[in-house]
Amino acid sequence: MAAPLYQTVIDRIVAQISSGELLPGSMLPSEMQIAADTGVSQGTARKSLMVLEQLGIVKREQGRGTFVTARTPDNALFNFFRLREADGTMIRPELMSEVVTSRASTEEERKVLDEAPARVYEIRRLRSLKGVPSMLETAVVSANRFAGLDLRAPLPNTLYVLYQQNYGCIILRADESITAAEADRETAKALNLKPGAPILCIDRMAFDIMGRVVERRRSLCRTDGLVYQVSLT
Repeated sequence: MAAPLYQTVIDRIVAQISSGELLPGSMLPSEMQIAADTGVSQGTARKSLMVLEQLGIVKREQGRGTFVTARTPDNALFNFFRLREADGTMIRPELMSEVVTSRASTEEERKVLDEAPARVYEIRRLRSLKGVPSMLETAVVSANRFAGLDLRAPLPNTLYVLYQQNYGCIILRADESITAAEADRETAKALNLKPGAPILCIDRMAFDIMGRVVERRRSLCRTDGLVYQVSLT
C-alpha cells in the first residue's frame, strides 16, 4: 500500500533536518513553495506541516513562518528528566562526576543501536538532586555516529542538546521501562545507601528524528523522597 502524499512530504522534510540541510531554528519554505517542490497540493503541504508540529519537529508562528524546533538546555532536560519531589516540584539535577570511555560494543548493544556499531562510547555520570547523590546514569552511544565525543569531556548537563548542536542528532522521543531493584555495593556507595536498599532502575532507548535508536541508557535512582512523574493524555 502506497504511503499517503502528506507522508512523503514529511519524510522529505525529516530527511533534510536529519542531514543538516535544515538546521534547528531555521525557517522552512512556505506551504506554497513546499507544494511546488514536492509536486503536491498546498493543502497536502499544510497537512504535513501540521503533523510535524504535532510531533514537535517544527513550530509554526503566526505571521512569521514555520521553524525547525530547537531544544534549549532547560526544556530538553525537563522534557526527559521525570524525577520530582513528592509534591511534583521539578528539581534540576546537577552533575557530580563523569567518566567517558570508548570500548567494543556488546552483542546486545549491536542489536539495539542503529547501524550495529562495533565500538561505543559509555558515558557514566553521577547526578545529585538538591545536593544529595541521587542518580547513577550510564548512557551508551555509537562511537561512529558521535565521533570524538570523548574529546568533548566534560560534557554539558544535557546530553541531548549536545547531540543536536554538535552532531545534528535530534532526540524526538524515548521509550522507558521501569523496575524496582536493590542497590549493589557499587551503586550503594555512589548513592550513599546501604547495599540492598531499594532503588528505581530506568532503562531507556532514545530515538532520533528518523526513528532510529541512537542511545541506550540505564539510570539507577534513589527512591526516598522522590517520585517518577508522567502525564498521560
